[in-house]
Amino acid sequence: MAHAHAHSHQPAPSQLGRAFLIGIALNLGFVMIEAIFGFSANSMALLSDAGHNLSDVAGLAVAWGGGALAKRAPSPRFTYGFKKASILAALANALFLLVAVGAIGAEAIRRLFHPSPTEGGIVMAVAAVGIVVNGVTAILFARGQRDINVRGAFLHMAADAAVSAAVVLSGLIILWTGRSWIDPAMSLIVAAVILWGSVGLLRESMKMSLAGVPEGIDSKEVEAALAAIEGVDAVHDLHVWALSTSETALTAHIVTRCADYPDALLASAQGLLLVRFNIGHCTIQVERHHAADHQDC
Repeated sequence: MAHAHAHSHQPAPSQLGRAFLIGIALNLGFVMIEAIFGFSANSMALLSDAGHNLSDVAGLAVAWGGGALAKRAPSPRFTYGFKKASILAALANALFLLVAVGAIGAEAIRRLFHPSPTEGGIVMAVAAVGIVVNGVTAILFARGQRDINVRGAFLHMAADAAVSAAVVLSGLIILWTGRSWIDPAMSLIVAAVILWGSVGLLRESMKMSLAGVPEGIDSKEVEAALAAIEGVDAVHDLHVWALSTSETALTAHIVTRCADYPDALLASAQGLLLVRFNIGHCTIQVERHHAADHQDC
């Protein structure tokens, strides 16, 4: 039997640490502004968006920490290092969002039944600042979206910019019509947008934490591609899972009559897995059918 190991590490760009720091600082400052003016304007839309942005700050901090832990070197106790920390961070981020949705939805429903006057002008001005803050933060994470931590950060910030635009619209409608129910109704829309964005992140991060095949990879297609390599007779015991939010691992047994000369076959398999499926951490065991079946290749 022969074994081969291939490793391809694709660390996040060096700018990502700075992006997380800037994103956290910008959003934390904006949360304070939204909270102050939300209470001043009696706007549930602003307060709900402040709560959402606060959960984003926590999510960015957790994602940053998880990404940093994932880069730590392996040890005798943790032979893969802490790569799974980035997956746990993405899962925690999704849970933060679901908690925010519940809080926002509950308060918005209460306000619908007990409406109170809202200062539409203040709502519009503060939400307009939010468009800028969230838009700039989203741009910081526009690259590196193959990592679901980074993609989650980008999607959250881009959605926040859209939500802020919706809050501006609600302030304008309140100024035109004077109808106070517009504000909590917009809060429910905000909650729906957050829920829509967080369900996908929750599903993907849970699947990764349970060693599921990452999104974008079909294990049957991987098996068929390996089986199609010249000299390969069969493939079995194939497993594909996420080592982290940016690295995928594979183990497989390849059956071949060329088991005494596996180097070229292994090189072909490793190259195919990396180029076609972006699987850079693979362990392949080469086997022969049976000693009597062996033929020189």
